[in-house]
Amino acid sequence: MHRPFSSHRSAARVVAFALLGALLAAPFTGCKASESTGDAGASAEVVLYASLDDSYSRPFAEAFERDTGIKVKFATDSEATKTTGLVTRLISERARPRCDVFWNNEIVQTILLKNEGVLEPFSSPNAADIPEAYKDPDGYWVGFGARARVIIYNTEMVTGTPPATFEALVDPAWKGKATLARPLNGTTASHIAVLWHAWGKDRVKALFDGLFANDVRISAGNAQVMMQVAQGSIPWGFTDTDDFHVALLDGKPVDLVFPDADGAGTLLLPNTVCKIKGGPNPANAQKLIDYILRRETEAMLAKGRSAQIPVRDGIARPTGLKGLDAMKVMPVDWNAVGAVFPTSHEWLKERLRGK
Repeated sequence: MHRPFSSHRSAARVVAFALLGALLAAPFTGCKASESTGDAGASAEVVLYASLDDSYSRPFAEAFERDTGIKVKFATDSEATKTTGLVTRLISERARPRCDVFWNNEIVQTILLKNEGVLEPFSSPNAADIPEAYKDPDGYWVGFGARARVIIYNTEMVTGTPPATFEALVDPAWKGKATLARPLNGTTASHIAVLWHAWGKDRVKALFDGLFANDVRISAGNAQVMMQVAQGSIPWGFTDTDDFHVALLDGKPVDLVFPDADGAGTLLLPNTVCKIKGGPNPANAQKLIDYILRRETEAMLAKGRSAQIPVRDGIARPTGLKGLDAMKVMPVDWNAVGAVFPTSHEWLKERLRGK
């Protein structure tokens, strides 16, 4: 029975080789180069789009190639357009798909792709021990290796009690002292969609009025939030646990808070993998999906600089996230959030125009 939680970019080449070594230590048991790829008339290749950072996705692709003999062609997103760029691309390619597998580093926009008819269902034996909460009931996506949305603060600038809730962003006591990633991409866009569903649109709209009145700084992305706090240019902000962990490993004066412990809890966003409908290499796509969903992948992500949180039992959690075992996880109806995402996203684009 799954026990619920009670609850980067520097030295990239070093990270890449370390992660590649970890993957190669757990060889894949699928087909080798000498065996059939299963796609009649197709070359031995597969196309992967990944919003996971290049320093993690590239060594993973290299390990898959080495274990299977299947060449991986892949594209990644920039930090500024994280996830949204590739999602837009996949929708635009829907009539003539070029991609086989999408590794999304979050979940809400994966559901958007499902709703847009871009995905097709699949089944993987390697997903059998993943809790049902992290699997689409219709088989269109599977989640693994999660990140939490957390408060990062500079311990030299915040000497008293640190902020502890999302709505601390609008507390006048913190006026001009907080930052949030531009909420049109990646996990921040997903976070706002979750709040849109949980709180209702009026409360979210009032929140943004309060953000601007409180001089909250809008940063390009979560990594930029982390860097500004770590460098002491602003006391605190919202980011993801992977970015926080990078600052911690680099010896920066930072700490974290898992927010809303006395309320709804902390938002946990898993990676997701999905299969593109009508992709050019369907059999190889299945092999890549099976490879991604190995337990070794979650173990690799947990041990690396990104410190991602396994959703399965029996896989060691990251050691650098103080308070992780006591984290209260916010319950989320992901399909309902996916349904409201287009509305919340369109409203955000208009509200942020010119800011």
